[in-house]
Amino acid sequence: MENFNKTVAEFILLGFSIGYEEGIFLAMVFLAMYVTTLAGNMVIFCIVLVDDQLHTPMYFFLGNFSILDILFTSVVSPPLLWNLLSGDKSISFSACMAQSYFYFFLGTVEFFLLTFMSYDRYAAICKPLHYHTIMNDQVCIKILLGSWFFGFLSVLCPTIKISRLTYCKSNIINHFFCDSGPLLELSCSDTSFIELMDFMLSSLVILGSTIMTAISYACILSTILHIPTNTGRMKAFNTCASHLTLISLSCGISIFTYVTPSQKETLDAHKVPAVLSTIVCPFINPFLFTLKNNNFQEALRKVFHQIWNSTVQKLRVLGKGNALVLGKD
Repeated sequence: MENFNKTVAEFILLGFSIGYEEGIFLAMVFLAMYVTTLAGNMVIFCIVLVDDQLHTPMYFFLGNFSILDILFTSVVSPPLLWNLLSGDKSISFSACMAQSYFYFFLGTVEFFLLTFMSYDRYAAICKPLHYHTIMNDQVCIKILLGSWFFGFLSVLCPTIKISRLTYCKSNIINHFFCDSGPLLELSCSDTSFIELMDFMLSSLVILGSTIMTAISYACILSTILHIPTNTGRMKAFNTCASHLTLISLSCGISIFTYVTPSQKETLDAHKVPAVLSTIVCPFINPFLFTLKNNNFQEALRKVFHQIWNSTVQKLRVLGKGNALVLGKD
């Protein structure tokens, strides 16, 4: 390693310590989950887009979160699938930096959006008479644009600094994607400032999101407990259950992985949580948001019913046309 070139042209992603056959099996599982993720989230986005009854702040954020999930998992899943199927574990320096940036950029935007989704539920349940004033169209658009803007800025500086480090130890990354911790481990530069910056930003985003969500749900729980009927309490709770489950998973995984003083420690232990956050969570989110959502299920049935009726009508017209042609013959 002493003669390792300080100018790195490419990295090698070590990935998982498994054989080729196990890698193929894992790739098939991940591919099925990735395709399902794309299909499920696109269905959510399209249903929210075409159904007028779902044009509310809650579903506005849900539709945008679905697109964000597609982008987030697509940063990691296709390169991982290629590495497992082809055996080619190399990734260029520029592609590695880009993957690292977009992973943290999109992940940060997700946390911002999840936090504002909890505030939306707080406004709907605790301030129902003022809800449409608090969460009007302009506010929702500003929240969305602000989430993307601050997500873009928050990870720009750390990524630039990581890209300017001197890499002279090795080019083998002990991970299946270009995470910041394994990259810092390979550098022979002083990375203490970048580690501190990563820790502070991760703590601010993840813990800040957790605290704000906890405050929102404390107020929501207090309001729900004062609802006189069991039916009313269950209805109010069901509108929050999916979001609460999702943010609990996301925050728990991210706190374990990134809110630590040094990311160089126990890198192998971070691979399983990374699989959960990049592949498993985006896979289960469409089911999480739709299985207990009666409004969405009704909209889904209505859209598929319209598609079915339209298809049957076209087939009937086509059948009559063919019958006329055959009659003339």
